[in-house]
Amino acid sequence: MNYFPLLMNIDYKKVVIVGGGHVARQKVEALLPTKAQMVLISPTVTETLQHFIDGGLVTWKEKVFEPADLDNAALIFAVTNDKKVNNAVEEATQHWQMLSRADAKGRVDFINPAVVRRGDFIVTVSTSGASPGLTRRIKMDLAEQFGNHYAQYVSFLKDARQRILQVYTGAEKTQILAELLDPQLLQWVEQNEKQKCEAWLQQRLGEQQ
Repeated sequence: MNYFPLLMNIDYKKVVIVGGGHVARQKVEALLPTKAQMVLISPTVTETLQHFIDGGLVTWKEKVFEPADLDNAALIFAVTNDKKVNNAVEEATQHWQMLSRADAKGRVDFINPAVVRRGDFIVTVSTSGASPGLTRRIKMDLAEQFGNHYAQYVSFLKDARQRILQVYTGAEKTQILAELLDPQLLQWVEQNEKQKCEAWLQQRLGEQQ
């Protein structure tokens, strides 16, 4: 199957997760950085999921699945270990709703790639379900390559780009945006010397004044 990769804004959209086990926990944890309205459908949940529920991060309906549970859902995860339940979820899913089945049987509209997230910096990797083990290995390599400092680095780049666009135009704009990728700036952030990045930027902007 040829999947189309994309990053989706699901803030304030209803996401239904049918299941209360290990895979359901993984889906909830992956969704936590967003503002999705998560609804968990399961008679029981794991201890970790209960912690998220107690913290108000996800709504739990302590019950067996019913088709009405999918009303107004944008994304649906069928992640139980019961094929009959997963089939029932698939049958209740409307054509405009996006469904993912953990057992990869029947209808699968999307799959979740492995994600390395550092603030606005997001790297994803997938083998389209062919080798989850390889996906995990590459994710570990990427997590080591792109450390936590990339969150601050990308935050600086975002702010700098906006300020540059207010001052520069044409070829000068193109040149200074390219200079933003100077490895020295990344090194300063990694060394917790972000003030040097700010001084660098102010100097560049001052040259235009």
